[in-house]
Amino acid sequence: MLKSALLILSGNATASLLLLARNLIIARLIPVADYGIASTFAIAMALVEMMSNLGLQQQIVQAKNGEDPRFQAALQGFQVLRGVFAGAVLFFLAGTLTDFLNVPEATWAYQLMALVPVLNALKHFDIHRMNRSMVFWPLILTGVVPALLSVLAVWPLAIIYGDYKVMLYAILIQVGMTAVVSHLVAERPYRLILDRHVMAQSLRFGWPLLVNGILLFGIFQGDKVVVGRELGMDTLAIFAMGFTLTLTPMLVMTQSSQNFFLPPLSGLDRSTEAGRDRFQYLSIVVMQISIVMGLFLVFGVFLFRDLLVQVLLGPKYLTLIPILLPLAIMQAARVARAGAATIALSSGHTGNAMQANLIRIAVLPLAWYAVTQGAGVFVVIMIAIIGEAGGYVLSCVLVARKPGIALGPMVLPVLTSTAFLGAAMLASRLENIPVWMRVAMLGALFVATLASMKETRRYIARRRS
Repeated sequence: MLKSALLILSGNATASLLLLARNLIIARLIPVADYGIASTFAIAMALVEMMSNLGLQQQIVQAKNGEDPRFQAALQGFQVLRGVFAGAVLFFLAGTLTDFLNVPEATWAYQLMALVPVLNALKHFDIHRMNRSMVFWPLILTGVVPALLSVLAVWPLAIIYGDYKVMLYAILIQVGMTAVVSHLVAERPYRLILDRHVMAQSLRFGWPLLVNGILLFGIFQGDKVVVGRELGMDTLAIFAMGFTLTLTPMLVMTQSSQNFFLPPLSGLDRSTEAGRDRFQYLSIVVMQISIVMGLFLVFGVFLFRDLLVQVLLGPKYLTLIPILLPLAIMQAARVARAGAATIALSSGHTGNAMQANLIRIAVLPLAWYAVTQGAGVFVVIMIAIIGEAGGYVLSCVLVARKPGIALGPMVLPVLTSTAFLGAAMLASRLENIPVWMRVAMLGALFVATLASMKETRRYIARRRS
């Protein structure tokens, strides 16, 4: 099992690092304002994708009949229908979106981006079905190969265009090749069926995820909308790059954790006492690991943020350095919720994540108001951290109710990790204290957090034996 976890992590990390490299290269090659416009493409894609996301990929892993070829074909048919709808929405809203973001010159690009949800919908679901048997390499290849091709396309695109169109065509190459590779690595023939029974089942399973998708748009893109509309494309470029640098490792970790823990959690028979005990134990492990992942991110950014920005991005992005650690803390609070979300999803309680995200969304109007009153990006991030922390508390409350996890083993890890995050924020501002003392303080708190996680230490020890 440890080998499978490492395979998932390395595969997801490779794909995400390639896409990060693509964004970094593009940021180096085009003007800052153009990178700001390119960042708005992600906003447009997220809007239509998340508003039509029903979690069909997770459903084929979680459902008891996930191996049924007809069920798979019905999910694929529904996915194509969803993708065509999302593409049409983006095409017709292109002008409205670009006017709202004050970039009307990019309307044609938004209309072309309408191909993205359609191409995404043509992926073969075998890459997700095989996860049920702990076979992950098809999913990994589907992520890595298109990402590599997208990176290789950047240089010729930059020579030809030299502006935000570089990002536009690099994204189209990536999503198109993702669909192609998913079919090349599949075992089963690709079939599409429109089955009203399966569609109704998917809507019941996915409507909380659909609502949660709308909330996730607010979480991942809402702050960018505020910054881009009110503070301009140059400021958005800096903020979006910092968001990308901290979000990418978070997505790698959360996706890897969910891919690894969702199948065994979903497969447990909780009608028996042994099954319930195992579910409780694995649930605590995944929640503790989610906290550790966030601490790794924050510690790494604290140690290397100056070097990271100077080497990867150059002098154009030096104003990113002061906000990079706060962004990492925000992402750490976010990744901490991934454990509870995986547990709830494995039990079919897809509404838990939606409810936890409501708190994060609730603070977004406050951030918008603060910016209109003259506040800068730092205030936006601090408000987001408060929202993420509130969302984590609610996610713990919900997972304690449904599916009923006893959270006693989480108390000490939460307290020590909170102390670590607070100390990291404080240490980044106390520049008069020697660096070695600040690093030693954070290291001690990090070790204390690990020491408090006896379930995770026992789980890792058993995997090694």
